[in-house]
Amino acid sequence: MPGRTVDVAIVGGGIAGCCAAFHLASRGVSVALFEKGAFGAGASGVNFGGVRSQGRHMAEMPLSRRARELWDRLPELVGTDGEFTPSGHLKLAYSPADMDFLERYAVEAREHGLVLELMGANAVRERHPWLGPEVVGASLCADDGHANPRLVAPSFAQAAGRLGAEMREQSAVTAIARDGDAFVVTAGEGAPVRSRWLVNAAGAWGAAVAAQFGEPVPLEPIAPTAMVTEPLPAFMDRAVGICGGGVALRQTRQGSVVIGGGESAVDMEAGRARPLAEICAAVLARAVRAAPRLANAQVLRAWAGVEGDMPDHLPCLGPSLTTPGLVHAFGFSQHGFQLGPAVGEAVADIVRTGAPSVDISRLSIGRFANA
Repeated sequence: MPGRTVDVAIVGGGIAGCCAAFHLASRGVSVALFEKGAFGAGASGVNFGGVRSQGRHMAEMPLSRRARELWDRLPELVGTDGEFTPSGHLKLAYSPADMDFLERYAVEAREHGLVLELMGANAVRERHPWLGPEVVGASLCADDGHANPRLVAPSFAQAAGRLGAEMREQSAVTAIARDGDAFVVTAGEGAPVRSRWLVNAAGAWGAAVAAQFGEPVPLEPIAPTAMVTEPLPAFMDRAVGICGGGVALRQTRQGSVVIGGGESAVDMEAGRARPLAEICAAVLARAVRAAPRLANAQVLRAWAGVEGDMPDHLPCLGPSLTTPGLVHAFGFSQHGFQLGPAVGEAVADIVRTGAPSVDISRLSIGRFANA
């Protein structure tokens, strides 16, 4: 028989799971979270670290705008700012077609309260002289920025623990069973835990949990890649993305430039990813095209994390359609880091009141009902 009963069991200790544990525990809900490794050590801790609303699908925008409010409150909520720097996010255009896209996007984003500033070639180069000569314009979201992903999820985990949540690291889930109207979760060497609610925040393994409850989804495991340079004199005053994707850049408070882009090798059996030299070389070429000052910078290391990518690049977030008490929060497709604080809040809302305070209806797993 299970050794303990809690209100909510959470599978997965990335940023979604840790934020959910925090928000639930802060509302007096008893929680047990199970993570096979260390909190935030997977994709949530090795991603690029972008904290941006610009470029998101409009289905995510209400959640993203709420998340941005919570990022400002990190010191109050968890005791650290996670090195969050509201530097602004600059999305670059290399062609007139790119600028047309940015202009259309800005109109659509304004309906969600996101204000973007469009700049032509002269204006963007005058304000950002470090950009490459091929840049013909850009869109600036002054509200966006970046943070240190190695700090944020663990900070939420520690804060949840201080509030009384049972936070189990190095505790891989080996079985999830349904017993009447409850779930029984077996993990690691501890006694099984019984819960009324189950949160599926298992990242690239979230599809396997969903399938167990009759909700298969076409998730693809991927390995987003990132690199970091030696410390350089401060020059990059914005986080940078490219229209159409391919590379992202940001300079840390210590001067190093973090470069994200490309997908490397995934080993799902081992639960690991590793960067590939040819992928890194291609991404570095894109980085130098955007910021030529990087041409002679020394790259100190590269890494990759295992992430779950959905066909529409939107997460599965919200209640199960087959199993009462099951809530999904996985498949964030390389852009869940900024959403994390609001994802946790939405999960807590569902458990406490039955519905989140922001619209996540277009993120329901039900869109894959015929998968």
